[in-house]
Amino acid sequence: MKKISIVYWSGTGNTEVMAQAISKGASENSEVKLVKVEDATKEDILDADAVAIGCPSMGAEELDPDYMEPFIASFENIDLNQKPMILFGSYDWGDGQWMREWDERMTNYGANILQEGLIAHLSPEDEDLNKCEEIGKKLANA
Repeated sequence: MKKISIVYWSGTGNTEVMAQAISKGASENSEVKLVKVEDATKEDILDADAVAIGCPSMGAEELDPDYMEPFIASFENIDLNQKPMILFGSYDWGDGQWMREWDERMTNYGANILQEGLIAHLSPEDEDLNKCEEIGKKLANA
């Protein structure tokens, strides 16, 4: 059975709802570990067959500086060895620049980004949650 890790940070709960929907889509035929980034270890990423990482846009379209940024930075000198990965998160304003930069950064770290990062404006709507479930299925089949 495929092992999928979903690591996320959520300030308002919007990104957490997205993470839960991804988990729902992936859990049909995979073992899913859903973990908040403040509780996550590098092994949660390295030992998984596929990974989803979520963080809302903060400040000037940046990752959460307290938990997510240090966690992501810890992979800078570790080859992710084409690990199948999808990024996701919610935002309030801007055009998704933080997600495009994050996709590129993780590609540079060696991840195999399966699709452009999924962003949802504020609280995810049904259409966003359906896309999240599809991401979970994509990870399970990666």
